[in-house]
Amino acid sequence: MGTNLVLDAVRQIGPALASRSIEIEEARGLPPDVVELIKPTGAFRMYVPADLDGPGVTAWESLEVIEELAYHDGASGWCSMIGSTTSLTASMLPDRFANQIFGDDGAVAGGFAMPSGRATPVDGGLRVSGRWQWGSGTRHCTWIAGGCLLVGEDGTPQARSDGLMAPFVFFQPDDVEFIDNWDVSGLSGTGSGDYQVTDVFVPEGRWVQLGDDATVRHNSMSRFSFFGLLACGVASCAMGIARRAVDELVELAGTKRPQGSSKTLGRRPQVQADVAIAEAKLASAWAFVEASITDSWVTAESGSAPTVEQKRRLRLSATHATQTAAEVAELMYKAGGGAAVYKSCPLQRTFRDAFVATQHAMVAPRTLETYGRLRLGIETDTGLL
Repeated sequence: MGTNLVLDAVRQIGPALASRSIEIEEARGLPPDVVELIKPTGAFRMYVPADLDGPGVTAWESLEVIEELAYHDGASGWCSMIGSTTSLTASMLPDRFANQIFGDDGAVAGGFAMPSGRATPVDGGLRVSGRWQWGSGTRHCTWIAGGCLLVGEDGTPQARSDGLMAPFVFFQPDDVEFIDNWDVSGLSGTGSGDYQVTDVFVPEGRWVQLGDDATVRHNSMSRFSFFGLLACGVASCAMGIARRAVDELVELAGTKRPQGSSKTLGRRPQVQADVAIAEAKLASAWAFVEASITDSWVTAESGSAPTVEQKRRLRLSATHATQTAAEVAELMYKAGGGAAVYKSCPLQRTFRDAFVATQHAMVAPRTLETYGRLRLGIETDTGLL
């Protein structure tokens, strides 16, 4: 499936997703039929390589897909981003497990990469126990992963003799217990609750070690920055949500008459200026993301890994775009006046969803310090760029 077909496909189902947004939010997760609606588009597995029948997207094209889905429903865009970034591991896994986990068109993987679990080496693999937060979309995943630290018999961190220290291991859904604690202000429909496993055996090799794993499949995606693409995916979701906020305000402004006024909201000079400011902010931030990711993609396509500076700009553009999207959603929410507070008005949901996106660790405001340090030439750990 080509990229244009993926984007065309999500545009086709977009109105159906938008009509379900209230239901999705109240369900605190994507309903099964919504998951099945999205699966055939390829939007849950955009970074699966061609030899495993992946959709064949470029990095920028994948962001366009995520942004479009999020425009119609923020949770759907977010779950597409999580599933697709997890599918980057398809190029890192041994053939046996790459095929087992990602070989089926209906496969969806997700999980939290931070090493919150503990893994003990045993004959034939690892035994894993742990609990992870932020399990976006895990309830509809066919495979669920979690980051772990290897520990010795005394429970203290201890690398295996081959250097394995922090594997991102894959579990089957039956091995996972889901914790119903996702009661949040925004992006409720992502189902990002905690999940846990207890003494689960993971066979040798059903994991990757992000950051320093030897790539099994050499392609442009496997050469790309994993964390950079994750950050840009978050930003794309936020951008789609903010674009929806602008359109919702424009529609509202054409009909709503503020109390005591004979003119519609759109006739107010301040609202007119706010819409123009919002449009300029979004277009500028999105252009920065496109320029940064296209530059890194050209390098990856040439057979090289992106430079530290390219990774820095990827992350900088992603953080800037996410924070800008929240500013725009807030501006449109305020411009909407009293009408925006009602749950029947999508402006309140775009406002809440956009600000939850800003809290993701890849794009939180504090990440700007790292990018500034690098620009200033100050010695900085770049391992997570």
